[in-house]
Amino acid sequence: MNSDKLRPDIALVVDDSPDTLSLINDALELAGIDVLVALEGRQALTIAKRMRPDIILMDGVMPHMDGFEACRALKADPELASIPIIFMTGLSDTDDVVKGLEAGGVDYLTKPINPSELLARMKVHLSNARLADSARTALDNLGQHLLTVGEEGLIRWATPQTYALLARARANEQWQQTDFAPQIRYWLGHRPQEGEQLNLNGLDYPLAVKLISRQENGESLMKLLDLQRVDGAALLRERLDLTERESQVLYWIANGKTNREAAEILEMSPRTVNKHLEQIFPKLGVENRTAAAGVALRILVGSQ
Repeated sequence: MNSDKLRPDIALVVDDSPDTLSLINDALELAGIDVLVALEGRQALTIAKRMRPDIILMDGVMPHMDGFEACRALKADPELASIPIIFMTGLSDTDDVVKGLEAGGVDYLTKPINPSELLARMKVHLSNARLADSARTALDNLGQHLLTVGEEGLIRWATPQTYALLARARANEQWQQTDFAPQIRYWLGHRPQEGEQLNLNGLDYPLAVKLISRQENGESLMKLLDLQRVDGAALLRERLDLTERESQVLYWIANGKTNREAAEILEMSPRTVNKHLEQIFPKLGVENRTAAAGVALRILVGSQ
């Protein structure tokens, strides 16, 4: 299960039953998985923040803070929200199964736990989590202001560029919880169409979000818009008499992106990017992409 990784997977097991903890600990250690243990939800939150496990096995009913409340708290933390949580419960009532999934769990197992079934389920969810992390890393590297939010309006994940723009607007965590989340929750409740935009209130620096898509897990993918900065591509289109696509290609080239990276951002092929550049060069009176980027940068820097 872990032969392709430099370190073993880390599983956090949260249960107040010594017998269950012992059974799962033995099964996971035999499979080469490192095990962390918590006896109730609050301990689980503390351990998860310190160690960030790859997967969490969560009992539903525990003293102090139960598994459902702990799961909601984990999913509300952007740093921990992507960790898959499998519920383990002795309850056979369908409502309790639904409650675990609605809290953010990806799967559930009924006690007594079958170690073989548990390992098989874990393998699937660990693989899915790695694919999601890879996709998010790729988005991080593209330099776009993207974020995902849950139905409650809280940010679940965002690119570094998004966090930088939020910091520039002084949109701290308190504002995100008290202002951003209610606005997003109300907006999503009215079922906006993909491509629709919401101007955000409560900030001195103007920001907006645009809905990109709704995900199967209930999250919404959005783009954070800086309303104070002139759209770079639009500025190039106006100043250099380019088409919309030509100006978009030139904008990303000027921002240091390779042809392939620009193609991924603009959802076109690298061949199409090359064709646009062939049209851009004579319009700008230059012979290569370096010179074209220089022309664009002088305009973009001069506008700031």
